[in-house]
Amino acid sequence: MTDRQREILYAIIEEYAELATPVGSVTLAKLFDCSSATIRSEMVKLEAMGYITQPHTSAGRVPTDAGYRLYVNSLQEKISHEEDTNPNYRVEKEDRPTRALATRIQAQTRADYAIRTAVDSLVNLTGNLGLATIGDQIYISGFGNLFSQPEFLQTAQVQAVGKLLDNIKPWLMEVQPNEAINVYIGTENPVGKASNVSLIISRFRSPYSDRSYIGVLGPTRQSYKRVMSLVRHAGIMLEDIIYE
Repeated sequence: MTDRQREILYAIIEEYAELATPVGSVTLAKLFDCSSATIRSEMVKLEAMGYITQPHTSAGRVPTDAGYRLYVNSLQEKISHEEDTNPNYRVEKEDRPTRALATRIQAQTRADYAIRTAVDSLVNLTGNLGLATIGDQIYISGFGNLFSQPEFLQTAQVQAVGKLLDNIKPWLMEVQPNEAINVYIGTENPVGKASNVSLIISRFRSPYSDRSYIGVLGPTRQSYKRVMSLVRHAGIMLEDIIYE
C-alpha cells in the first residue's frame, strides 16, 4: 500500500464516521486537491485489497472491517508510543471532552461511583453505549444511544447486539484482554459477529480486580481516534483517582 492509498483509506474512514453515507471520489478529490479520476483509480486498488467496499453500484465507498483494523492499529501504536514517551500523558487534559471527563470522575469519592460516572460520561461524550466491570457485576448505560444509530434499523442486527451484551461479562473474565486499549471490530467480536459494532475497552486496576474494564460499544462507523483516546483516559483517570 502506498502512502497516498493509506491517506485515502483513512480519509474515507473519517468522512464516513462523520457523514454516515458512502464517500465518493468528488469529496475526496477536494480533500486531496486532485482529480476525481485519480481518486477513483486509487479506490479501485483499495477495494481490490479488501479495505473498502461499494455498497451500491452508483454509491461511494465505505470501509470494511479490514480497513478499520489497519486504521485502528495505527491509532493503537500512537497511543502506546505517547504513553511510553510522554511522562505527562497520564495528566494532560488538553481537549474539552477529556477535561469534562476528568472533572466528572474527580468529583466522586467512592470507587463504584467513580466507575459509574466514568461510564455515564463516556456515553454522553461518545454517543455510544458504555460499560464497565464493577466486581462481579457489569454496569451498562446508553442503550438509547446505540440503537438510535442508522446501522441498527434491522431486527437481526439488534438481536446480534443483544447476544453480544448477554455474553460480554463472562467473555471479559475468561479472555482478560492484555492491552491497555483493546478494540474488537465487527466480525472480530467474540459473539454477535453480525452485529456491526466495535467494542473499545481499557483495562484498569480497582479495589475489585487488577483487571477491571471500562469501555464503549458502538457502530463500526465511528470516530476511533476520539473514542479510543477518551476510553483510555477514562481507565487512566479511574486508576489515578481510586489510588491517589
